[in-house]
Amino acid sequence: MLANKELSKFIESLHEDITSLVQSSEEGAVPEQIFTEIALDYLEEAGETENFRVCYDEKISGRGIEHKINGYAIHESLETIDIFVTVYNSTNTITTAFKSDIDKAISRAFKFLDNILCKNYLYELDESAEIFDFANSIYNSREIKENLSRINVFILSNHLIKSSFEPSSQIGHYKLFYRIIDLDYLFNLSDKTRMPIEINFREMGVPVPCITTNEELDGYQSYLAIIPGSALAHIYEEYGLRLLEQNVRSFLQFRGKINRGMRHTILEEPHMFMAFNNGIAATAEEINFENSFDGSKHITSVKDFQIVNGGQTTASIYHASKKYNADISKVYVQVKFTKISDKNNISTTIGRIAEYANTQNKITASDLSSNKSGLIRLEQISRLVWAPPMDGESSQTQWFFERAKGQYRNERINQGHTKSKQKSFDLKYPRKQVLTKEVFAKYVNAYGEIKKGNKSIIGPHIVVRGGQKNFAHFLRFNFNENPDEKYFQDSIAKVILFKEAEKIYGVKPHAIGDLRYVTVPYSISYLVLKTNNEINLYKIWKDQKLSDSFKIILKSVMLKIEELIKNNAPGSLYGEWAKKEDCWSFIKKQNIDINDRMISDYFTENTTRDSINVDKALLSQLKNQIDDIGVSNWKKLYLWARNTRSISQFYTDLCHTIGRKLQDDRSLSDREVYSFYLFKQELFKQNISIRDIISINK
Repeated sequence: MLANKELSKFIESLHEDITSLVQSSEEGAVPEQIFTEIALDYLEEAGETENFRVCYDEKISGRGIEHKINGYAIHESLETIDIFVTVYNSTNTITTAFKSDIDKAISRAFKFLDNILCKNYLYELDESAEIFDFANSIYNSREIKENLSRINVFILSNHLIKSSFEPSSQIGHYKLFYRIIDLDYLFNLSDKTRMPIEINFREMGVPVPCITTNEELDGYQSYLAIIPGSALAHIYEEYGLRLLEQNVRSFLQFRGKINRGMRHTILEEPHMFMAFNNGIAATAEEINFENSFDGSKHITSVKDFQIVNGGQTTASIYHASKKYNADISKVYVQVKFTKISDKNNISTTIGRIAEYANTQNKITASDLSSNKSGLIRLEQISRLVWAPPMDGESSQTQWFFERAKGQYRNERINQGHTKSKQKSFDLKYPRKQVLTKEVFAKYVNAYGEIKKGNKSIIGPHIVVRGGQKNFAHFLRFNFNENPDEKYFQDSIAKVILFKEAEKIYGVKPHAIGDLRYVTVPYSISYLVLKTNNEINLYKIWKDQKLSDSFKIILKSVMLKIEELIKNNAPGSLYGEWAKKEDCWSFIKKQNIDINDRMISDYFTENTTRDSINVDKALLSQLKNQIDDIGVSNWKKLYLWARNTRSISQFYTDLCHTIGRKLQDDRSLSDREVYSFYLFKQELFKQNISIRDIISINK
């Protein structure tokens, strides 16, 4: 009953999000495509797809719709393509999809792939078609043809889906894997980092012998096992990069290409593979066993299987068997499994294991923690700073930086169920002003260029590569680890610039072209470069919009940039070329006329900025709560935070700072006061109260 109530809240919130985005988007926004983008955002954050592009294509014959897709994704490794077909109905209640609708969606997806891969559908398309870039890449990209080995077909729906279907099929040389992403699946993703991978070795008929310690250590237990290479290849074929622990996948920029040394061993001396190879390290939430007749243990199944070291080993075995028809029956791999029993520290423990297991790749602790302290600080500032009201508006709003998935939805729910409170929250934080960390990174990276030597490490070519790849570059090369109000205001100005450019570009059938995901970041980067990075970001922040003159300039640049890319991309592979630095180098050399006089007021920086505008009533209330706790109890909170594993170092330091300042009768900064609010929220998530901590530590 409780689950149904939570699911009902989720679909109501989802419906409100879609309705709001349709109303705030430019002319032509389609609810089905907005739902598709929301669903794909969830999947990308969970590591189940990457670099997706929402675009619509259907082919109609005399019998009706022959094929249909709502989006696609070409993975960075080029070994996987995802196809997305949406079954959508504009509803805010829980409904179940008809089996016939799901069967139609699967049939239309299969027919689309058949037309793309086996027939001459490319030649039926106009170059302005949304799907042309994808079809052209499939036909003409040598790299894709050499690497492609898996096609995933996702059926996305805001219904519940209970239909059964074949989990895989074949088309041409490629194996197709089908996935159902229904309302329940999206709801689960909204509260989790990812959906766990469950491997049943018994059903696969694979013996996995192992040895283990007799006792559980502090929060974990380790096992040494041996897995046949054929089983590992089968698992990789089905799950691909979902097997790789997400932070490792993001920061290693893993590419599933075969290692030459491992290939030689597999082809020439497969029986020596385990002797030569260091094996893989994996984590799991649950590991099940059975005892053999001789008393030895065998692993029967694993829940939440994640590889934290050894992705290259796994991919090399798979590709050797597929591309070189290698006999991998004699290949065996040693696996160190770590079962993590401390539920409160799963992500932290996995991150630490990944850090030490991948030392040869020079991953830093800050990489694997996604620079949490800096992101937390950015989140705090976003809750403190009020945006200036736009012309004609009397009320102010705030930009909501969503550091962790689901924060906006949860905070909105926590306001209470009365419509007046939720309306007040919506006015304060409009949905169009909610920014996930990946989207924030895209907007900021598109603004200008950062070079390392002769190489451009931040620029539009990085943005085009997709969310995870771009976010990794953002954290490594373009993120201010100690952001302040000025950084936040300037960053939001970059967000406004990008969003305005997208609106100017438009959507079909009222769009400039069909390369918005390429043209917008390239045009912004070019404009910033050619104006010597002197655009007055503070003016954009103050206005919360662009002037009509600025929009005219921006549109003229976008028209020219799209024309240049289409006329000069090798083999008309627009999207693939746009991901390469060669494309950005070419665009930088072009001379596009920019009438500076039309936007001269954007090149005079007003150095006197308004002081931070915070919610004074909230701060006053929080200060009273801090004082009521008392100096001695703040010391208890600090000692508890220092000794527990459930609280980050940031909050430990905060408790120490507040206690020290209260003792010295010094004033707390607004940021420190608001951080106390976030500290309380963190305790609430863990079902811990400040009163309990103080009473236990008397």
